[in-house]
Amino acid sequence: MKTKGVRMHGKDDVRFEEFDLPEMTENDIICKVICDSVCMSTYKAIKQGTAHRAIPEDIAENPSIMGHEFCCEIYKVGKKWEGKYSEGDKCLIKLGLDGKSNVAGYGCTFCGGNSQFIYIPDSVIEADCIIPYDKDAAYFYGSVSEPMACIISGYHSCFHSDYAVYHHEMGTKKGGNLALLASCGPMGFGAIDYALHCDRAPKLLVVTDINDERLARASSIYTVEHAAELGIELHYVNTAKEANGGTDKLMELSGGKGYDDVIVFAPVSAVLEQGHEIMGDNGCMNFFAGPINHDFSANINFHKVHYRRVNIFGTSGSNDDDMQEALDMSFAGKINPAAMITHVGGLDSAAETLLNYPKIPGGKKMVYAQISMPMTAITDFAELGKSDPFYQDLADICARHNNLWSKEAEDYLLANAKAI
Repeated sequence: MKTKGVRMHGKDDVRFEEFDLPEMTENDIICKVICDSVCMSTYKAIKQGTAHRAIPEDIAENPSIMGHEFCCEIYKVGKKWEGKYSEGDKCLIKLGLDGKSNVAGYGCTFCGGNSQFIYIPDSVIEADCIIPYDKDAAYFYGSVSEPMACIISGYHSCFHSDYAVYHHEMGTKKGGNLALLASCGPMGFGAIDYALHCDRAPKLLVVTDINDERLARASSIYTVEHAAELGIELHYVNTAKEANGGTDKLMELSGGKGYDDVIVFAPVSAVLEQGHEIMGDNGCMNFFAGPINHDFSANINFHKVHYRRVNIFGTSGSNDDDMQEALDMSFAGKINPAAMITHVGGLDSAAETLLNYPKIPGGKKMVYAQISMPMTAITDFAELGKSDPFYQDLADICARHNNLWSKEAEDYLLANAKAI
């Protein structure tokens, strides 16, 4: 069976091409990919090549389909799996596949998000790596459930110590002070949404960035007024406009106590150092943003580590419970990950998007694998609509949803866009 897709052949070598999937047996499943959310982690893998821990040494001989944040429909079911899976069922695919080193969207020749169709072998299906998905939900919720699960994992992984009994209480402190630094990118948006609506919400939430436009967009979606209705004091701070890089302002907002939890969303030494400085006693800082540079470092005050017992750690990835929580909250309307998405395009736009990801402003770029379309900013739909009714319709739909992507917009796209 032939399919079109985007595969990595080596460092900085990503190609949109047609290739053959393995011949299906009665033990296998073929899935039709609907959408994949482009992740900065994929760009990092492309820039590192085989130096990346998830990219196999033989990728030049066995290129990998890129993309690990994807939602599918089951297309063909082998006889062995009839009754458990049905054609047309929506599903997600776990990254870790069979629990070994092969990771979907990194090191798998025939399984990744940027392909029309993918091949799921028996060993992967046996490991329960196909996750059923709500048939009535938007496909893009599935694609952004992986980054949302990573965000949720970051919250659950924070901890605070009771030194009298040598016990760690896991999770951000309920009713505490929480600072999200450099957090007006797509992952930061998800983190704001979760902080406001999870069961361990803070009393004080401070969000920082150095760009007024990004801060304004965040505050228009996650409003101070809405936070107040939830009993949360929410502040947005442009640290580039504050004295001392904003540290004094952040401490002032905390009433001089500092923060119980700090989550850092940019691999910038100065931001990490600020996060360390604003932690209160027994505070916890999660370095959420993964750097490309293996020698990346920042200055840490170990006097504070010792005497004020602050904790520093980092997280990457998530587990099944995090994924399920992301899906459940999305389906219930408790969070809306659509705010993470700023661009939409077809499969033929994926390679260029992957290679130039840091140069494209905005948040998540959503690739729809069955259509042909340039990667297009949602904010550009109205202008393009002056000469193309397809984009005008999309602009009108998004306007009805606070200029966010939505199931209505996705349904229209899938029904009216040019097939790949």
